[in-house]
Amino acid sequence: MRTIKTIAAMAALMFIAACSSQQAATPPVTVTPGSIQDFQQNVGDRVYFDFDQSSVRADGRGTLDKQAAWLKQYANYKITIEGKCDERGTREYNLALGERRANAVKQYLISQGLPAARIGTISYGKERPEVVGSDEGAWARNRVGITALQ
Repeated sequence: MRTIKTIAAMAALMFIAACSSQQAATPPVTVTPGSIQDFQQNVGDRVYFDFDQSSVRADGRGTLDKQAAWLKQYANYKITIEGKCDERGTREYNLALGERRANAVKQYLISQGLPAARIGTISYGKERPEVVGSDEGAWARNRVGITALQ
């Protein structure tokens, strides 16, 4: 009986050692500066809006300031601002609200010195939600302007 416990304990230690060495061997994920992944992870590609609003919030201005600086540094990208809404409201109303949100983001970036010719807009209204759900958490994440690099 003692031999079985000893073997089981040794097997458990070997398993733990193998797991920890595999984790240590995994290289950290590096993001290439100037890449789309760099923009998304290190700058942020989205700003959020309050319910039934299209004005850029204070937290969104901080994100857009970082976007403008990054886009000035990496001038090879054109961008499309995607305006989105939560599921409440009519299709037509949300398409118009999404357009106002996309234009608010565009105008902010232009005010930070980006050329208007680099920036397009599109409204998806409520047609392409970021999160599926019918609660305040999902709605808040769907009231968004997303800067998509091309």
